Amino acid sequence: MKRRDRNLLLIYLGMITPPLLIYLFIVAFPIIYSVWISLTNFNPNKGGDWNFVGFTHYITMIQDPEFWHAFKNGMIVVGVSVFGQIPIGFILAYILFRKSVRAQHFFQSMIFLPQFLSTIVIGTLWKRLMQADGPIARLIQLMSGNPQAQFDMMLKADTVMIPIGFVLVWMYTGLYMMIFLANLQKIDESLIEAAQIDGASEPQIFLKVIVPMLSGSILVSAILAIAGSLRGFDLIFALTTQGLTRMNARVLPIFMYDTAFLDYSNPFRFAYGAAISNAIVIISVCIILLSNWIGRKFHAGEEY
Repeated sequence: MKRRDRNLLLIYLGMITPPLLIYLFIVAFPIIYSVWISLTNFNPNKGGDWNFVGFTHYITMIQDPEFWHAFKNGMIVVGVSVFGQIPIGFILAYILFRKSVRAQHFFQSMIFLPQFLSTIVIGTLWKRLMQADGPIARLIQLMSGNPQAQFDMMLKADTVMIPIGFVLVWMYTGLYMMIFLANLQKIDESLIEAAQIDGASEPQIFLKVIVPMLSGSILVSAILAIAGSLRGFDLIFALTTQGLTRMNARVLPIFMYDTAFLDYSNPFRFAYGAAISNAIVIISVCIILLSNWIGRKFHAGEEY
């Protein structure tokens, strides 16, 4: 090897090695360690003793009704994010882009404002508002004339995800609105003017011109929404109180947390919790791959 080539190789190694080591220690090692723990009966109560048990914890997880309850709630959150936050954010961005409202900068700032607030603060605020005898209950009492009326949606297993879904839309719609607004501002307005000259109505312009042009942004937003939904912990944790309400609204990250750190009756809680966390990653990857496949089919249909 020539001296010049050897020096270039040393320079490249010097540039690549530090970030590679950081990645291995911060990202790769925890993932490998989590997979390893999930395949053992690691017991912290016995000095960290462990034996290889294969996929025992994964089989237990699949047979656990609590896992499927958390999975169902997680899919509800994904649905709210993909089919609630993204479409509403897109429509609001288009309204602002077309200058269909006055004081558009004020509305843009107000819709995006929740992004500046702490998630725990937002969760605590809405939890106070949605208590059985909180401000929302008082408003219901005034409107219905029933002084005994209460807001009990957070107390019922079959309705608890409805107010949680509303808070999720309220908090994150502004983020997707800004993503779409930034991409809308890159569109050549002569295309819209040409469509108007051809007699296209505003809904037709939106559906036939704008949506296809921003299909890539929609796909990226969907991937962000899916990944964020399946790892979402803090907002729902802050929204729900310890006990029945949190059990009813439990999603996979909260289920993993409760199992690994609070379920002292399970001697292998860390190993089982690691299996749940790995399942969250696998589910996220599968749904994202499905989204990419749908996106490719959509683009193929457009080209055809």
